[in-house]
Amino acid sequence: MTRTKVTAWVGGFLHLFLLLLLLGGAPRASGTVHAVGSLLAASLLVGVLRRMPLLALGMTLFGAIAVVAVFPPRHVHTSPAVSYQGEFLSLLAVDLVLGFIVATRTRRASIVAVAVSFTVQLLLIGGFAHGDNLTVNGVIALLAMAASCMVGLLSRERREHAVALRTQEVSEAVTAERLRIARELHDMIAHSIGIIAIQAGVGSRVIQTQPAEAREALRAIEATSRETLSGLRRTLVALRQADPEAAASAQALAPSPGLADIERLTAATADAGVRVDVHLSGEQRPLPADIDLSAYRIVQEALTNVVRHAGTGHCRVAIDYGDEELSVEVVDDGRGAKNGSAHGFGLVGMRERVGLLHGQLIAGPRPEGGFRVAATLPLPQPVAVPAEAR
Repeated sequence: MTRTKVTAWVGGFLHLFLLLLLLGGAPRASGTVHAVGSLLAASLLVGVLRRMPLLALGMTLFGAIAVVAVFPPRHVHTSPAVSYQGEFLSLLAVDLVLGFIVATRTRRASIVAVAVSFTVQLLLIGGFAHGDNLTVNGVIALLAMAASCMVGLLSRERREHAVALRTQEVSEAVTAERLRIARELHDMIAHSIGIIAIQAGVGSRVIQTQPAEAREALRAIEATSRETLSGLRRTLVALRQADPEAAASAQALAPSPGLADIERLTAATADAGVRVDVHLSGEQRPLPADIDLSAYRIVQEALTNVVRHAGTGHCRVAIDYGDEELSVEVVDDGRGAKNGSAHGFGLVGMRERVGLLHGQLIAGPRPEGGFRVAATLPLPQPVAVPAEAR
């Protein structure tokens, strides 16, 4: 038997013992004194209330019956209003327990508890109140019970609403994480497979006439494949980590790419036959991790589309570090996307990334020919450092 269960049973026995001691030791005390004593003794039922609310309701009803029926008020000179206020005090504990049951138990248990409590209170008031007191006491008791039930219902609805919101938040978080993983895998694999496909085609065409070029293509395929496999392995290891601290350490060992890796990205694109001119402007500085990763992935996906669809050997990447926003632009002078490729998952992933960062994305054919991808990502304001802290 657990400690909490023992505490609950001890509280229940103490409640009965103190109630009998109070009523038996002071039988000629006023009903108000008995009611106040029973109300205080009911506080010992907190443990029983948490584990067995219906049993706690039965014990408080027993206390109310003992105060009102077994030891009714004997002071004949006491006014009826004062005489019967003990009834309301003794029934107050019943109403509090009833409200807790309505708030935490099933609807069937709540209906049974309300019906039993209403019947007992009605019998007590009908049996020990007369005349005008019968109507007044009945109305007051009914209103008190209705108020406790309403508070319980409001508490139940608030808790259910909180649970529904939490469930919705968890569902949205799971969906967002799935989309993030899908974007990461798409950006990682699409770019690498595009380069591998180009290099494989080049190697197959020149393997007989230009063995050196074929070996260079195979070398590029090997390097790109190893890098892609390494990235996939890091992603899968991070997904399988059950310990948050271990997952964090794994991510720290394998940091996400950023704009600092643009040179490596353009070198891989050049190996695929597309020369990339990179133009940087503004004050280059460390960026927030999410903005840095999103900007890199946008450039990566745009270069992948150039390699796969543009049919050109040259493109331009412009990155502008502004005071309030980061601008990224990838422009080519090729034939543009065909066969609906502009509506594939690549551009969808770009729009999702930019939308999550409250930025803007423009992607489409240029009037003079070629294709243009331009993204604007707002940057957080720098935190001002007080002069005395410098």
